[in-house]
Amino acid sequence: MKYYKLPVVLLLSGSLLFGCSKPNKTSTEPIKEKIPAEKSQVGLNQVATEYRTFAIAEMDEFVKKTEAFANAVIAGNVEKAKELYAPARMHYERSEPIAEVFAELDPKIDAREGDVPETEWGGYHRIEKGLWVENTTKGYEKYAEQLIKDVKLLRAKVETVDVTPELLITGAVDLLNEVSTSKVTGEEDRYSHTDLYDFVANVEGAEKIYELLSPALKKKDKALANEIEQRFDAVYALLDKYKKGEGYVSYTELSKDQVKELSQSINELAEPLSQLGIVLEG
Repeated sequence: MKYYKLPVVLLLSGSLLFGCSKPNKTSTEPIKEKIPAEKSQVGLNQVATEYRTFAIAEMDEFVKKTEAFANAVIAGNVEKAKELYAPARMHYERSEPIAEVFAELDPKIDAREGDVPETEWGGYHRIEKGLWVENTTKGYEKYAEQLIKDVKLLRAKVETVDVTPELLITGAVDLLNEVSTSKVTGEEDRYSHTDLYDFVANVEGAEKIYELLSPALKKKDKALANEIEQRFDAVYALLDKYKKGEGYVSYTELSKDQVKELSQSINELAEPLSQLGIVLEG
């Protein structure tokens, strides 16, 4: 969860440190000279601003795609609704660190069966069950209408979010952990089995956060940055194996070994990515 590089200057290096106790010998270890903290914070704040712009753009697309999906449900077009379901949700999954800030709206939009009381269950997954289990839209029109309202309200509320560098770093790792610990079981899209769309979107969302912070990270730890990028490449290489046209195969087509391989690859990415916090160090 690809796109925009933002230069953030946190560290200057390149001079040599001369040992004091042995004046005839020099050390080749570079001085880690920090720029003033306030300048570093300005850079990180700019990163947060760039991510906020990205998240709002994703929310705009989410509103548009959700309206198309919900209107297909209201019109009784089962096949069209099925076609639009997974691609629409990807915009939500990419920007989950922001979307989930609103704890009262996230369950209305994205709750799975059993997450909330039956009488309160609506949103995407309620409609998903109707489409794939019952193969109908009848009786689900009201959920589609409410989904449009909830998604539009979410879009309005996103304007108020205070995006911090800490939120981004935590969010990047949480996106991957969510895939490797819960979504990998197939429980997220348990009726449509479109889980791979969610996986891809979560990874893309995490990658977006990394790319915004990577210039700063590369100044502090180039080796760690290289490792993270290699891990992203490995995850995408695995996911690409399951592409089908413009989308992805049903999650049920993956064997247990393939699911395990995918989970391990995402875990191997999450581990070095969790060290992004060094960007926030003094």
